[in-house]
Amino acid sequence: MRNWQLGLRNELNQLADKNLIRELKSTAHGTNPVCVREGKTLLNFSSNNYLGLAGHPLLIQAMQNTVEAGSPSSRLLVGNEAKTQHLEEELAQWQETESALVFSNGYMANLGVLSSFLDRKDAVFSDQLNHASIVDGIRLSGATSFRYRHGNMNHLENLLKKAAKKGFRRKLIVTDAVFSMDGDIAPLRDLVSLKEKYDTALFVDEAHSVGTIGPQGKGLAHHLGISDQIEIHMGTFSKAFGVYGAYVAGKKDWIHYLINHSRSFIYTTALPPSIISAILQSLKLIQQSDRSRHLLKRKSMKFRDELSKYGFNIANSSTQIVPVVIGDSSKSLAFSQKLIANGILSVAIRPPTVPAGSARLRFSLMADHRDDDIQNVIESITEIGYECGVIL
Repeated sequence: MRNWQLGLRNELNQLADKNLIRELKSTAHGTNPVCVREGKTLLNFSSNNYLGLAGHPLLIQAMQNTVEAGSPSSRLLVGNEAKTQHLEEELAQWQETESALVFSNGYMANLGVLSSFLDRKDAVFSDQLNHASIVDGIRLSGATSFRYRHGNMNHLENLLKKAAKKGFRRKLIVTDAVFSMDGDIAPLRDLVSLKEKYDTALFVDEAHSVGTIGPQGKGLAHHLGISDQIEIHMGTFSKAFGVYGAYVAGKKDWIHYLINHSRSFIYTTALPPSIISAILQSLKLIQQSDRSRHLLKRKSMKFRDELSKYGFNIANSSTQIVPVVIGDSSKSLAFSQKLIANGILSVAIRPPTVPAGSARLRFSLMADHRDDDIQNVIESITEIGYECGVIL
């Protein structure tokens, strides 16, 4: 045991030396525009509660009105409640697909989809900046992985041509719709064209786009009018929905296949009835939230435009996720600490969450952020940016 203790301590020390150590921070009201972190009141620009629904009274009431506190088992045993099936029917109708399946969270959904549909005889093509759950799902599947440069369709096509010569059984392209650390969007129309040209399937993770983009918040694929050309969609309830969990939507056979093959679905206890009730209520609100989506878009655009004007590197953000790329981990941590001293929470994002040399601050806008607070945050970021030499 002594070797274990020494080895773990040594690895933790190495992370600390590289400014890559992470600590849990006690935070209250973390879904609100103003939170309390370790006793300090801060403007919260790190929450994914994009439409401000997490504290909505109708969601809270829906949870309080539920009789059972927890779930008894996996859904394939006795955990398959009528209310959960009703939610899946509503989700399929909303997403305009034949069927839908609820998962415990987005990570488990991506693991389940990729490890179920792929194996060693298959090939998968993944954007370089896809979420870690996609990366891990691919690893678990055992499929041959081809990573294409971020958003680079020429590179992807070259990889598809290369794979065509190797005789793989099946091929799948997988991408985030909105990339969680850069805030930019995937070229979905181009991906659809390539998948049809090279006889592949397409799996799109809409975690950061459902609720915030498209008619009735249906997501980026619906916004572009190409949702019916995508085989499988994933979305989460833990961001714009303000609750917890995830869904996968697609054709009936694809969903039925997941029920029979996805280990992260089969061997997981069902979501509690209180959560399902809140999701059902949130789905109604999501479809009625055009005003909130408009506010979020307007506020995010102002935030991006102002930071760009001052010379900050915001990658190619075009959404409510706005990075300020600094590069060095220690400088990013220092910048975050100075913001906290100014009453603003934006967490420093460092490798391995982002590639080496691209450490950053990640700002998340919410529809219920006050305009005055957004302006104050812009001014503080700019002042600290000059002070730290991030902008000149």
